[in-house]
Amino acid sequence: MLALKAGCRQRGRNRPGHTLIEMMVALVVAGVLAGSAVPSLQGMLQKQQLRAALNDVLGAIALTRSLAIARGGVVLMVPSDPAGAAWAQGWTVFADRNANRRPDPGEERIAIQQPLGDGIRLASRFTSGTGAQYLAYNAAGRSCQAGNSQAARWGTLTLEAGEHRRLIKINMLGRVRVCDPIAQPDICTSAD
Repeated sequence: MLALKAGCRQRGRNRPGHTLIEMMVALVVAGVLAGSAVPSLQGMLQKQQLRAALNDVLGAIALTRSLAIARGGVVLMVPSDPAGAAWAQGWTVFADRNANRRPDPGEERIAIQQPLGDGIRLASRFTSGTGAQYLAYNAAGRSCQAGNSQAARWGTLTLEAGEHRRLIKINMLGRVRVCDPIAQPDICTSAD
């Protein structure tokens, strides 16, 4: 029995380890697997960034609409950049007293959104596409023109992150719906 125990110990000590070549092969395989996971990880990250930006935009639209109803007057959501065209730089929700579509001194800024993350693009296309971009709601909760609360104004906001895209469609009653133009092409191309 003693001889058997000694033999077991001896075999345990002389057990061969991994060679340098085996270790290098294992590292190469691990590197290939990690490299193949990076594109799918990047796609998941872009999708999550798009979802977060979409929630920010939808929250601002809902706030603009609900405040217009609560205040009984026109409330706007406009891009923060001085030219009024770059949504990705953020936006401001405010009550526009002089109907110039820009937040002026003395006009209450209700909400200010910081710029969207890198790689997120936000564009808009509305029925009256001339001039500065904006979204306005009147006291009835309908989308309208900034200078005329009775004139309907509707359109689409497009959010993009990499290959991912979502359309925020605002109809002439001011109702909002979101669609994925790749997964739902029929819904996204239909008129508002």
